[in-house]
Amino acid sequence: MKLPNRGLALIARDKLTDYVLNVAHRRGGPKARLRARFGYHAGNAEQSAADIRTYHVGSEVEMEYTIPYGVRYEIRAPLRTPSGRNLTIRTIWQIDEGTDFPRRITLFPD
Repeated sequence: MKLPNRGLALIARDKLTDYVLNVAHRRGGPKARLRARFGYHAGNAEQSAADIRTYHVGSEVEMEYTIPYGVRYEIRAPLRTPSGRNLTIRTIWQIDEGTDFPRRITLFPD
């Protein structure tokens, strides 16, 4: 199964720059440091979002489950990174109750 309404997928830029690509963030720092080794940083957040769209949004959903706020989808797939190497990550997407578009909740290396 593919991510429902994947053409409408939302990747919030501030979650990328302030958390996932912020090496100073208390919880996101380890993710940011790992991603920096593969060429991602706050200055190329658009590249990170584009790569997630290219390599994850169209990939197969590995797990789907319902939570009180809607339905979550997990995708595990490699990204072709700016360094030219692959990095396998897991992205979590959620379609909130009352909406029809998936939004990226988080990502982490897998």
